[in-house]
Amino acid sequence: MSTSPEPVWRTALSGAQILFVAFGATVLVPLLTGLNPSLALLGAGIGTLIFQICTRRQVPIYLGSSFAFIAPVIYSVKTWGMPATLGALAAASFFYYLAAALVKWRGVGFIHHLLPPVVIGPVVMVIGLGLAQVAISMATGKAGNTQVVPYGTALGVAAISLTATMLTAIHARGLLKLVPILVGVAVGYAASLFLGLVDFSKVINAPWLAVPEFGHPQFNLAAILFMIPVAIAPIVEHVGGILAIGSVVGRDYTEQPGLHRTLLGDGLAVNIVGLFGGPPVTTYGEVTGAVMLTRNYNPVVMTWAACFAMLMAFVGKFGALLQTIPMPVMGGIMILLFGSIAGIGLKTIVDGKVDLMKPRNLCLVSVTLVTGIGGLGVTIGSFSLQGISLCGVLAVLLNQILPAGEQEEENAPATDFLEQNCGIETQLTQTEEDMI
Repeated sequence: MSTSPEPVWRTALSGAQILFVAFGATVLVPLLTGLNPSLALLGAGIGTLIFQICTRRQVPIYLGSSFAFIAPVIYSVKTWGMPATLGALAAASFFYYLAAALVKWRGVGFIHHLLPPVVIGPVVMVIGLGLAQVAISMATGKAGNTQVVPYGTALGVAAISLTATMLTAIHARGLLKLVPILVGVAVGYAASLFLGLVDFSKVINAPWLAVPEFGHPQFNLAAILFMIPVAIAPIVEHVGGILAIGSVVGRDYTEQPGLHRTLLGDGLAVNIVGLFGGPPVTTYGEVTGAVMLTRNYNPVVMTWAACFAMLMAFVGKFGALLQTIPMPVMGGIMILLFGSIAGIGLKTIVDGKVDLMKPRNLCLVSVTLVTGIGGLGVTIGSFSLQGISLCGVLAVLLNQILPAGEQEEENAPATDFLEQNCGIETQLTQTEEDMI
């Protein structure tokens, strides 16, 4: 870790570099969900500063828009409207406060006990796959049942955007490898310009400097109950992010300033940003990668990044320019994004060495996936849980109440379990039998 003081201009330049890395993902979330991208930038800046206050500016972390809330926000806006969704997003911070209190009381291990990979993995997969149809609709130029962009044209632009993003993620080097979304959007936007899909009227009419239009949250109990359980996934993502940046810097941030403080900072940021209309924020892996590449571990760099983000939020023409990005460009990105989120869920199961040959684990994962992707809802009076929220609650409850069973039963092949309990006949090849 560097001990000599760094010139202010160099620290500011490093902050601008961090914002560049996080920019694409930060503005993508509001563009996909109908929130204001300028408020996303403002929220990311304010959220990062709140996080730094809570952690005494010890952790080099930048908070940006959370991908975990994309599908829930889209569903919530359609079901309860934007004001109720904003109120629900602000209320999602409740889980962060609860997690911070539990960590302070019982230690980090309690979170891992409550939310093991067999719970988190399928929930994250549902977040990614639950609204896959939305990605396809946008990629093919549809808004509801209306064909906004000609099918062939839309599919072509989406394919260009998707291909550019994938090639950048696979083949790029250095900082460019950390901004595949930004590259994909830029290439797709250029193709859209060539095809005449971009309308600059909003940019021409927008002022250079403008105060973003703030949201007006309303607190709808049904929307809140739907949104709060969604925070399970980003809380686990937060823990992973803190451990990752700690391994890069060579410090244990779960001890100093403490995981309870980082969770509190993230929760307060989610709460305050939601109240003025921004998307929920979370720690960014891209930023951790940038810190690792530049070896600049100074948390002041993140302060500069936050300040630059807040300044950009007040550039009216810039906010209007972001809103000119055509739907198929976003659709191409969403195909990869939603699939990647599901892939992360699968990776969580694999890395956690969850044995799906054990009937208990198979039951938990199966019920979580089908109830979440199928959109099952339960309503009792004014209490309602649906889709992602219901499957998240079910996963936690099933993990606590399903018996582990005898050791012999736990190691029984999943195929035997299906035959005995579901009436499904399966055939094993001789090779598979030998392996078992």
